[in-house]
Amino acid sequence: MNLDRKEIENLVAKAIIDIKTEQKGDDSKTIFGVNTSCGNASGYENYGVFKTMDEAVLAASKAQKKLLFSKMDDRQKYVDIIKETVLKRRNLEMMSLLSVEETKIGKYEHKLIKNRIAAEKTPGTEDLLTEAKTGDSGLTLIEYCPFGVIGAITPTTNPTETIICNSISMIAGGNTVVFSPHPRAKKTSQMLVKLLNKALEDAGAPANMITMVEEPSIENTNAMIENPKVRLLVATGGPGIVRKVLSSGKKAIGAGAGNPPVVVDETADIAKAAKDIVDGCSFDNNVPCIAEKEVFAVASICDSLIQNMKLNGAYEMTDPQMIEKLDALVTNEKGGPKTSFVGKSAVYILNELGIQADDNVKVIIMEVGKDHHLVTEEMMMPILPVVRVCDVDTAIELAHDAEHGNRHTAMMHSRNVEKLTKMAKLLETTIFVKNAPSYAGIGVGGEGHTTFTIAGPTGEGLTSARSFCRKRKCVMVDAFNIR
Repeated sequence: MNLDRKEIENLVAKAIIDIKTEQKGDDSKTIFGVNTSCGNASGYENYGVFKTMDEAVLAASKAQKKLLFSKMDDRQKYVDIIKETVLKRRNLEMMSLLSVEETKIGKYEHKLIKNRIAAEKTPGTEDLLTEAKTGDSGLTLIEYCPFGVIGAITPTTNPTETIICNSISMIAGGNTVVFSPHPRAKKTSQMLVKLLNKALEDAGAPANMITMVEEPSIENTNAMIENPKVRLLVATGGPGIVRKVLSSGKKAIGAGAGNPPVVVDETADIAKAAKDIVDGCSFDNNVPCIAEKEVFAVASICDSLIQNMKLNGAYEMTDPQMIEKLDALVTNEKGGPKTSFVGKSAVYILNELGIQADDNVKVIIMEVGKDHHLVTEEMMMPILPVVRVCDVDTAIELAHDAEHGNRHTAMMHSRNVEKLTKMAKLLETTIFVKNAPSYAGIGVGGEGHTTFTIAGPTGEGLTSARSFCRKRKCVMVDAFNIR
C-alpha cells in the first residue's frame, strides 16, 4: 500500500489526541469521528457498544434470533460488508494506527498487513460444507448450525485482527458475538465494533450482531462467561484466560500461548533461512503467537547462520553479563515477560540497556544454552536466543522440549524431507512452516486461510466458520433416495 507520509502523520496525531483526550475524561469520546460513547438504550445509537454486559448479551441475542432465519446469501452479504469495511483504506489505516497508539504494542506497517489478511483470507459461508447420506431408508443431511450467542475474549496483542477474523467466522456460521476485549485495547475495539455495526445496519443487517461492553474488565468478562444466553466461549489469549473458560461448564474454544521453535540443519539454504527467521521474528515486534521464539541450529552451520542473520538486521549480543542484564530487564518477578516490553522494538529494548542501535536493527540475538530462560519462556518481543546443537535429531528433540507441548507452531529450514517429516510428527503443531518465515502459516506469503484464533489447547486448530458451529442431523425416512 503506497501511503502519503503527511496523511499517515495526520492520522497518527489524531489518534494520539483522541486517546489522550478520552483518558483525561472528555465526554465527547470520538475516534476519527466515530462516536465511541454509548447512546440510548434502544440499541441502534450504540452500534454495538453497551453500558453493561447484560445489555450487550441481550442485544446480541435479539440479533441472533433474526440472523437465524436469514438466508445463507444474507449471511454471506454480511460477511462481505465486514470485509469491504475493513479494507477501505482509511479504515484499515485508522484501526492499525489506533491499535499501536493505544496498546503501545507492535508496528503500524505490520498491523496493516495483519488487518488486511484477516479481512481478505478469513473464510465465510463457503466453509460450511453439507454432508449427505442416502440409501434404502431415505436421506440424512448433516449441516453446520449456529450455537447462538458466542462470548469471545480478545487479546491486547491482536485486538483488531481477532475481532475482524472472529466476526466474519461467527456471523458466517449464523452466530452473533459479544466481545470482551483487553482493557488496554478498549478504544480500538469500540471504534471497530461501532464501525462494523454501522456498516452492517446501513446495509439492512440486524442491529448489534457484534457487541461489547463500554468498559472491559475482569468483572465484565466474568459476567459474559456466566450469562446463560452465551452458548459458546472463545478465548484468544494466555493460559490463564483459557483455563477460566474451560472451567466454565460451557462449550469452550481455547487459543492459548505457544513458544514456537525453529530448527535449521546443514542442508538448509542458510542465507534464506537467516533472512526468513529475522523477518518472521521481527514481524509486528514478535507479538504474533506464531512468531519465531528460539532457534536450534546444527553446529556446522551455526556461525554462518548467525552471520547471515546479522546481515539481515539482527544485533548479536555476546557478553554473558549483558545477556543476563537483558533477561532481567524484560522479565517480571514471576518469570514471564514484562508488559512494558511486550511488542516493543529491538531498538527500544537496546536503548533501555544503554546501547545505541541503528534503526534498521530488527532483532536481538544471542547464543545461549538449551535451558536458558529466554529459550524456555515465550517473551513476545524481538529477542531471539540461538542454541548450537550437534545434529539435527538433537535439534528436533530440543525444539519439542522448548515448545512445551503447546502444539501451536514450529518452523524448520531444511532440504531433508525425512527430518522435516520427523519434526512435523513429533511436535504435532497446528502450524508447521517449512523454509519460510512464520507468518506464511497465517497466509502472509503462504497458501491457506487466515485465523488469529489458533486453538491448540482445545484441539480445533486453525479456526474458521465451521469451528463455531455444531453439527446437526436431519433425517428423512423412506424418501428422497432416487438411486
